[in-house]
Amino acid sequence: MSSPSVSPNRPGRPRAAADGATSPLSGREQILDAAAALFVESGFSGTSTRAIADRVGIRQQSLYYHFAGKDEILVELLSNSVRPSNEFVRSIETRVPHDVGAAGALYALASMDARTLRRTPHNIGVLYLHPEVQDERFDAFRQERAQLRAAYGRLGAAAAHPDAVAGLDESRLGMLLIQLAEVVIQLRRDGESADDDDATIAASCLRLVGLTTAEIETARAEAVDLILMAEESETALSSS
Repeated sequence: MSSPSVSPNRPGRPRAAADGATSPLSGREQILDAAAALFVESGFSGTSTRAIADRVGIRQQSLYYHFAGKDEILVELLSNSVRPSNEFVRSIETRVPHDVGAAGALYALASMDARTLRRTPHNIGVLYLHPEVQDERFDAFRQERAQLRAAYGRLGAAAAHPDAVAGLDESRLGMLLIQLAEVVIQLRRDGESADDDDATIAASCLRLVGLTTAEIETARAEAVDLILMAEESETALSSS
């Protein structure tokens, strides 16, 4: 759903901050942040665009400068929780197996995915299984998540010891692996998430496909360069 077109001098754009102080967030980002908090606190159906606007400190009409409605806001929040991982895996999967092994790529993906989920505003991932998100309005997000699950399946199958995943097809394996990464959502909800969870989850993914401690350490070493590459790219984009 696209945002309505507006004139450049249309009044009522969101302020930088509700109290007039300078905010590091743009008006659009403030809306997303406020909406994420309210969706998690009150549920999607229990949150109105007026409540979101009030949380930011703007008029309700100003919200519509950026978003057509709360459906569009939630789609963007949910997509932002999976899109970075999809972009990351696309950038590294072509390097398997010539530049990096499948195990190293899987470790890097799981680590980066867990990190992304740790950093999503207000742990928006808790809404993944909410009934509203199963509606066709959110098909685009579910397709993005399905793409990520498929990537987990491909890398997991390529990295696995055959006897460790006997009877599991790529689809089933991908589902198990992505759910391991998404345990971060539950950890955050319980107030137990920490930076080192990323490495723990990545190692757990490799254990699930039968790798030994020594093989996991080799994969971790391979993954370091891939993760650094992604972090440098993020830094360059944020400073441009």
